[in-house]
Amino acid sequence: MSSIRPVHGEPAEPRQHGARILRQAQVERKKGAVRFAGYAALFDIADAARDTIRRGAFARTLAGRTEPVPLLWQHRRRIGTVETLREDARGLRVVARIDRPASRAAALLRANGVSGLSFGYRARGFRRTPAGRVLEDIELLEVSLVTHPLQPGARVHLVE
Repeated sequence: MSSIRPVHGEPAEPRQHGARILRQAQVERKKGAVRFAGYAALFDIADAARDTIRRGAFARTLAGRTEPVPLLWQHRRRIGTVETLREDARGLRVVARIDRPASRAAALLRANGVSGLSFGYRARGFRRTPAGRVLEDIELLEVSLVTHPLQPGARVHLVE
């Protein structure tokens, strides 16, 4: 990725940016798609729903994927495409693209108004423990840019 800038600090509340974000989006309408990188999942750290994802949980879904993974806004509306997905020692690393640079999602991402990542899935293999579920085989359905991820460390780290 070129022209990458790090995302620092906690995201500001989206309503605080209001008209300024919309003006910025209008100016950036002429630019190409907005790309970002981050982690949609972290391994071996329980999320707010008490689910813990094990290393290798995405291996089967990544190996068998033939179609691009959609990028959604808050698990609802398609806003782009995930260009790269891979497991590393930390978690599920993604590089994704928001298709419309003038969209509210792109403006909020650029303004640090949103930086959370999440994913939609089916648990194909898991076990229950007193601490919660341990997810060992996950069918990945989508990746989402979200305001409040269940896994607080699942965040966008770079934006171009």
